[in-house]
Amino acid sequence: MITVQKNVTAMVGNHAVAYAVKQAKPQVLAVFPITPQTTMLEKLAEYIDNGELKAELIKVEGEHSALAAVYGAAVAGARVFTATSSQGLLYMTEMIYWVGGERVPIVNAVATRALAEPWSIWDDHQDFFSKRDASWIMMMAENVQDAYDMTLQAFRISEDKRVILPVMMGFDGFILTHTMERLEILDDETVEKFLPPREFNLIDFNDPVNVGPIAAPDDYMKIKHEAMKAMEGSKEVIEEISKEYERISGRKQYGLIECYECEDADYVFVTAGAWTGDATEAVRRLRNEGKKVGLLKLRVIRPFPKERIKEALKGVQGVVVFDREYSYGYGGILANEIKSAIYNTGIEVMSVIAGIGGKDVRPLHFQKVMEDVLNGKKFEERWLND
Repeated sequence: MITVQKNVTAMVGNHAVAYAVKQAKPQVLAVFPITPQTTMLEKLAEYIDNGELKAELIKVEGEHSALAAVYGAAVAGARVFTATSSQGLLYMTEMIYWVGGERVPIVNAVATRALAEPWSIWDDHQDFFSKRDASWIMMMAENVQDAYDMTLQAFRISEDKRVILPVMMGFDGFILTHTMERLEILDDETVEKFLPPREFNLIDFNDPVNVGPIAAPDDYMKIKHEAMKAMEGSKEVIEEISKEYERISGRKQYGLIECYECEDADYVFVTAGAWTGDATEAVRRLRNEGKKVGLLKLRVIRPFPKERIKEALKGVQGVVVFDREYSYGYGGILANEIKSAIYNTGIEVMSVIAGIGGKDVRPLHFQKVMEDVLNGKKFEERWLND
C-alpha cells in the first residue's frame, strides 16, 4: 500500500492550474491574456522568470497565434501548453480543428466565459461546448482540486500512445479561476514519475515530411475513422490513468463520471462544472427530507461516456439535466446528449437552462426544481430566468 504525503495549501483556480503546468514541465507555452484566464498566464510567466519552470513563453499577438505556436512545437516533439477563454477560444477555432484533426498532443485550459453578443465577462459554458466536434478530449472541473488534478492527467492522457489527441480542460470563469479553495498538491518527484518526459515526436527529423498536406477523399475518410477509434479508445485510458492517479494522490478519482446517491434514486440531477457542488448540497437537503434523489456529474464531455451514463441511471425514473449552454433551435446540449445516451430506456429527461451569462444559481434553485418534479410538475424544457 502506497503511503501518500499530503501537501495541503490554498490557491485560486488559475494558480492551481499554473502550478500543475509548472510540475508537468512543458518546454513551450504560448498564452494570450484574456479575462478571466489572465492571472494564470501571469503566474506561469512568474515561474519562468524566477527559474521554477524552464520553458519558452512565446509572446503572441492573439489566441490564433498562441495555438499555432504550440502546435508547431508539439509536432516537433515538445510538451506544450496554452490557455484561453470565451472570444479567445473562438479566435483559436481554425487552429483547434487543425490540432484535433492532426491528433497533436496539446493541453489547453479554458476558463469558461459567456460569448458576445451581448458582451459579458461572466461565466457560462457556451464557449467550451462550441468545440465539442473538433476531435479534442474535453474534461470539466467541479472545483479547484479538480482543475489541478485534471490538468496533470490531461498531459498524461494526451501523450498516451493509445490516444495521441489534444485535451481541453474546462473550468468555470471567476467561480473557479478566482476563488481560493483548499488544495492538495503532489510533490514534484511524484509528478515526475506519473508524467515522465514525452517519449516521441510526430515527425522524424532524419526523414522530414510535409505536415498538414491535402488528403484525397479516401485518405481523409480513413484519417477521420482512425481519430474516431482513438477517441472511443480513450475512455478506457482515461479510466486507467484516473485509477493510477488515485493511488499516487490518496484521493478518490472518478474517471469519466461521478455518482452521488444514485443507487436508490428515483430522480437524478445531471451536471458538469462548478455548479455540481450546488447540486450536491441540494441533494443532501432533499435526502434529509426523505426524498430519493441523486446526482450524476459528467467529468468528461468528449468522448461522451454514454455507456457509463446508461449503467449509472439504470432503475431511475427521470433525470433533470442542468445546462449552462444552449443549442439554439435544438435545446440544452447536455440534455439532448443524455436523451441520446439513454434512448429507449423509458427514463424521462427534463432540461433546465440556467446560469447563462453568469446568472446566479444556488442550491435552492436546484432544490426547488426537483421539488416541483417530485410534486408532479414535469416539463420538457425550463429556463430559470427569475
